[in-house]
Amino acid sequence: MKPTILITFDSLKRATSGLFFFERSLGGELLKQGNNRFNIWGYLHPKAIYAFKGLKNGITKLLLHKAFFPAYNKFDLVHFTNQYCKLNPRRVNAKKILTIHDMNPVHEKNRSPRRYKKYIDRLGGYIAACDRIVTISEFVANDVKQYYPEAAEKIRVIYNGADKLIVPQGHQPAYKPARKFLFTIGSISAKKNFHVLPALLEHNDYELIIAGKITAYQERVLEEAAKYNCANRVIFTGLISDADKAWYYENCEAFIFPSIAEGFGLPVIEAMHFGKPVFLSTHTSLPEIGGEAAWYFANFEPKHMQDTFLKGMLEYQAVDLKTAIMTRAAKFDWAKTAGQYLDLYEECLSSNF
Repeated sequence: MKPTILITFDSLKRATSGLFFFERSLGGELLKQGNNRFNIWGYLHPKAIYAFKGLKNGITKLLLHKAFFPAYNKFDLVHFTNQYCKLNPRRVNAKKILTIHDMNPVHEKNRSPRRYKKYIDRLGGYIAACDRIVTISEFVANDVKQYYPEAAEKIRVIYNGADKLIVPQGHQPAYKPARKFLFTIGSISAKKNFHVLPALLEHNDYELIIAGKITAYQERVLEEAAKYNCANRVIFTGLISDADKAWYYENCEAFIFPSIAEGFGLPVIEAMHFGKPVFLSTHTSLPEIGGEAAWYFANFEPKHMQDTFLKGMLEYQAVDLKTAIMTRAAKFDWAKTAGQYLDLYEECLSSNF
């Protein structure tokens, strides 16, 4: 009889975060590879009941589950796919795996001492309740070890895959730039650090396309754009479709990602699949993901960023680096990622801890 496994897909509400794309892409591949090995169930947000064609059984997330989970003894293993745990690990009696995508609050340092302690204590409780911890980069693994050294032996690093997007034939985005452009994507928030980017539009005619959920931080970006007299060349698209995203990746001059808090950085690999030059911050996990196939801003001083960008673009144009960049991206593959998770399920189920 096949072991019964519950996988949480409770972030599949709307495509506004990396967790949505993680659960969608990993989930599809787990079902593709794992249905012959396991009896797989999904724990789903009500708006995502039909997210996977290959998912035969599902449990809809309810508020009740915060206090009582009727399927407490139903599963051999539960995989909590992110650290926010809408289903509390203590509510199930099974082997348990928790994927931690980041510990961004320890780097952002924007919480009060009380809220920060609450965050540390809550995550520590989830870690203590689980048998294995997966992190999506070595950087995140080191964060977990630093704050929860007792968890060191539980940790496995499994890198995310990255979808290789394709532009549908004849597709045009909702906003089509009239000139050459730079591209970035992510929630318009302080941790993405997008306000440093308008400096890159000085002394050239590029547009800057910023895609993602718009917040009040947009005004901070526009304030910087005004300093460089380029506010008319900074375009906020809001949320975009996969087809539009692929078009921007394929047609941009470069992908720019100055984030200061990333557990992985999925858009970086998506852009590299198109062979595009990517310019990243040196913060958190990004150097680990981009490797030697990316260029890095050592700091965010405008002159340094401009020099780094100009030097990188000249190097990219002078040397055929497109193949090397695409080869780097190919290392991050969802089929490989799912296979590692399925092997970890087997390991947990056969262990006596």
